[in-house]
Amino acid sequence: MQFKNYIWPHNPETYSVTWRRRVAVQEAPFGGACAQELGQAYRVMRGEGTFAGADAYREFEKLAAVFEEEGPGLLTHPVWRTARAYFVSLRLTEEPTPDYVRYAFEFWEDSGHGGGLTAVAGTAQTAQAETASGESTVYHTVRRGDTLWGIAKRYGVTLRSLIAANPQIKNPNLIYPGEQVRVK
Repeated sequence: MQFKNYIWPHNPETYSVTWRRRVAVQEAPFGGACAQELGQAYRVMRGEGTFAGADAYREFEKLAAVFEEEGPGLLTHPVWRTARAYFVSLRLTEEPTPDYVRYAFEFWEDSGHGGGLTAVAGTAQTAQAETASGESTVYHTVRRGDTLWGIAKRYGVTLRSLIAANPQIKNPNLIYPGEQVRVK
């Protein structure tokens, strides 16, 4: 397995891939509910492994150095398809010793839809992504009580342009907390 320039000396012991789909549910008056599919989200790749031998802790430090690098990279696994991904989590799962380190990791696929992953869910109100032309694209993370009209007013854009920039929103009257709205 490889991420960026780091090659694991042997593959992790476990490796799982979770495909995610975004679905919003709106309760209907007088009972029932209406579900709306918001499209496929990113894949999450998790695993656990060990480094053993005289250089075990040094090998973990190399992996930790790659984790500290910013930005996405190419994640290659011998069985699963290659993905452009962010290294989002690395943890020791038990007390390391100089000759034995047990660790766990998590990667999030950057699917590239509309600029790919731009913010960590729930922690940012807005995020900016650099487009190929050098222009800055601004996203707003919907919070409870937000409306497209209110978002348009807050960012100084017209409601019509906001709706046009977000074709994934099937009903402009229904937006959901956590949803990413492209503003500019």
